[in-house]
Amino acid sequence: MSHERDPKRDGLAVARRRFLSAVAASGAAAGLTGLVRPAQAANPDNLPPNEPEWARVLGPGVDDRGYGLPSIYEKHVKRRWVPWLTASSESTVNFTPLQDLHGFVTPNGVCFERHHSGRAEIDPEDHRLIIHGLVDKPLMFTVEDLKRMPSESHFYFCECAANSGMEWRNAQLNGVQFTHGMVHCVHWTGVPLRVLFEQTGLKPNAKWVLAEGADGAAMTRSIPMEKALDDCLVAYAQNGEALRPEQGYPIRLVVPGFEANMWVKWLRRLEVGDQAWYHREETSKYTDLLPSGKAYIFSWVMEAKSVITFPCPEKPLNGPGYYSVRGLAWSGRGRITRVDVSFDGGRNWQTAKLQDPVYPKCLTRFEIPWRWNGERALLVSRAIDETGYVQPTMYELQKVRGVESVYHNNGQQVWEVKPSGEVENVRLRYVNA
Repeated sequence: MSHERDPKRDGLAVARRRFLSAVAASGAAAGLTGLVRPAQAANPDNLPPNEPEWARVLGPGVDDRGYGLPSIYEKHVKRRWVPWLTASSESTVNFTPLQDLHGFVTPNGVCFERHHSGRAEIDPEDHRLIIHGLVDKPLMFTVEDLKRMPSESHFYFCECAANSGMEWRNAQLNGVQFTHGMVHCVHWTGVPLRVLFEQTGLKPNAKWVLAEGADGAAMTRSIPMEKALDDCLVAYAQNGEALRPEQGYPIRLVVPGFEANMWVKWLRRLEVGDQAWYHREETSKYTDLLPSGKAYIFSWVMEAKSVITFPCPEKPLNGPGYYSVRGLAWSGRGRITRVDVSFDGGRNWQTAKLQDPVYPKCLTRFEIPWRWNGERALLVSRAIDETGYVQPTMYELQKVRGVESVYHNNGQQVWEVKPSGEVENVRLRYVNA
């Protein structure tokens, strides 16, 4: 039985072997400098050839924790917020620690939060979802009603429209958690919205849906019916368990590829109408101010975006050597098809490897090997999605959008790697631009 060789796969395998060989050589010559950061304040009594203390005692039993928790040595992996960003913690945002995560799935406990009146704590027995308006038969559902219906499960990213919003004018915050951390990606489970509308029926002039939340802000957003019938879910689970309260427990709307403000949490009402409602969160807020003084309205889609998560300001380099540069890319229009990485500020580009799986409207991991010689470097990535859209530079974005906007900043992120190994958020200046 013969097998044809795949040149592309063979090329990747050769590249990987060369990288690993270089890693081994570098490690042998420099004690793995630049690849493995030395342990900080290690207890020599626990290091080989000694028997560590935890190997000499019995650990806690199976009844110690009914719900598993992260290791106490991972307590630094957590959401963080910027106190000066808003007037109170009830109407603000915290950020996903992208720099500390692995793979493309965000753990439930560190998914970013955005609230407009604080986190609602809702008893599911007292919660109802009402569908009314231009329908044939208005209906009211309990949470258990929804769980009995046909369900679907999908991986989708959820990104706040204001992600990277503080970076419009210039480089502001020195950390990938704060520049790009208003995004997460989980496995959503729920009832397709079209299944619910099949039960209520729709009037011929049903063109829009108003989604309303049960929190103190009564968050509302207008959603076009075409999108509602396409891929929207009324979700009750994330990553295999019930929604967390901060993510909308007991039910929330999932609007794949669209800005997170439309993913109404604590969903209690869907009103069907013949036109958009033009409420506060889609007029005075969540619109894109242009240099002319006019603003884009209903700019829902989150365009292709990427960011390098290692190295980054929180994860500096530890001396010259070989590294695997890693990052995340995503697009609200479908799959990521390519990510390019530059080590000289965009003068030259190399194509990174996309890690499987690559799903539409989902975070995608990329990585590329790099030998750092200890000199100053400018690291930047650009994503390309299946529509052919190429993630723009900040200069290209500002030429069209100006600098007064807050939302939909998908410009390329530049990290400066200094000779010390420290990494800083910088903005490139274009000569004769």
